[in-house]
Amino acid sequence: QAFANPEDALRNGGLQYYRQDPDVERCRRRVGGGAHRNDMENIFPFLFLGAIYSLLDPSPAVARIHFFIFCVGRIVHTIAYLLQLRAPTRSVAYSLAQLPCFSMALQILLATIPHW
Repeated sequence: QAFANPEDALRNGGLQYYRQDPDVERCRRRVGGGAHRNDMENIFPFLFLGAIYSLLDPSPAVARIHFFIFCVGRIVHTIAYLLQLRAPTRSVAYSLAQLPCFSMALQILLATIPHW
């Protein structure tokens, strides 16, 4: 019997059942993006770009490299956030994960320009 907000705890036995876990709150907070929210803010655009990029029939090896770099960058970013690693780790991981997004966006743009 643990509740994440005081209102629910009061309705179900009292404030002694109100719990906050600092690790859970760190994941939920917006400070620095929050691990989960930040992942979602970056993964959804990547999935959109990746889907459009895949329709351009890229080299499978090049596409795999794009997807691999993004995944590694996001995994390292999330680990760095949750384990509170030193400052540049998270920024470098974020930047690394953005490189394939910029590359795919540029290739999509270059493929569509002749059709304007």
